[in-house]
Amino acid sequence: MSRVIHVFREPDRFVAGTVGQPGERSFYLQASEQARTVSVSLEKQQVSVLAERLGSLLEEIQRQFGAEVPDSAADLLDSDPLEVPIDEEFRVGTMGLGWDAEASAVVIELLAVTEEEVDESVVLDDAEEGPDALRVFLTPTAARAFAERADRVVNAGRKPCPLCSEPLDPAGHICPRQNGYRRDLAESEE
Repeated sequence: MSRVIHVFREPDRFVAGTVGQPGERSFYLQASEQARTVSVSLEKQQVSVLAERLGSLLEEIQRQFGAEVPDSAADLLDSDPLEVPIDEEFRVGTMGLGWDAEASAVVIELLAVTEEEVDESVVLDDAEEGPDALRVFLTPTAARAFAERADRVVNAGRKPCPLCSEPLDPAGHICPRQNGYRRDLAESEE
C-alpha cells in the first residue's frame, strides 16, 4: 500500500487538544486548512516533548539564521476546542522537526506508528515507502503559538502530588512517599 502524506503548507490552524476528563484524556494534534482537517492521536509525553523541542528549535533558528522569532505569541492565542468529529487518521510514532529556510517555516512531521523501525531518511522526505505522515509548515510565530498552547494543554491535567509528583486523582491517591502511614489515624488511636 502506498504511503499517504498529508501536507499543510499554510494551515489555518494547527493545535494540540484533548478529549476526556483529566486522568483519562486522549491527546490529539489537529491541522486545518480551508475545508480539510486531519487529526492524529499521540501520548501526553509526545505533546510535551514536541512543545519543548519546538522552543529549542526556534531559539536555534533565531541564533543561526537571524529569523524573527517572537518570545510569546499571545496575539495568536487559540483556546477553541478541537474541531469535531475527531476522526483519527493515525497514531503518532516518530516525530521530526526542521527548518525550511527558503519558505522561512518550521516543518513538523508526524509519522504513524509502525511495526518496523523507521529509517531516519523517511522523515521529512516524500519517499514512496514508509509510514503515513502529517507534515505541517508553520511561521515562527505560529510555531511559538502552537508550543504555548501545547504546554497549556499538557499542564491542564491532574495536579501533581506535592510529595511524590505523581498525578492526584479526584478519587484518592496512594502516595509511595507516605509508605502507607496516615498520621491522623495513628494519632486518634492513642
